[in-house]
Amino acid sequence: MKKTAATPPAFPTEDSTFARNKSAIYLALMAVPAGKVIAYGQLAKLAGLPGAARLAGKVLCGLPEHTELPWHRVINSQGKISLPEDSPGYKEQKRRLQAEGVEFKNNKINLRIYGYNN
Repeated sequence: MKKTAATPPAFPTEDSTFARNKSAIYLALMAVPAGKVIAYGQLAKLAGLPGAARLAGKVLCGLPEHTELPWHRVINSQGKISLPEDSPGYKEQKRRLQAEGVEFKNNKINLRIYGYNN
């Protein structure tokens, strides 16, 4: 019997479950109003995916460059922007939030004031 090399399974570009979850996260994100922020875990929960904060982050990382989705309204559960402070993305996110009236104190957002509670 001739041995053949095992071929790895094809990497799916996007399976239907991931596509549905991504759409749910996009819809939830669109519900967050200007001047409010939401944590990754809260966004996932709002999308009907409790416990999927990392998935929400993964979906947001894959957004097209010129998306109109308000990605900048998503922060971590400590009230901070998750990107490195010296990165262009951090500066852009902070600029957009400040333009919507969100205030920072020591690079932190007061979630009691600015947190989105649907």
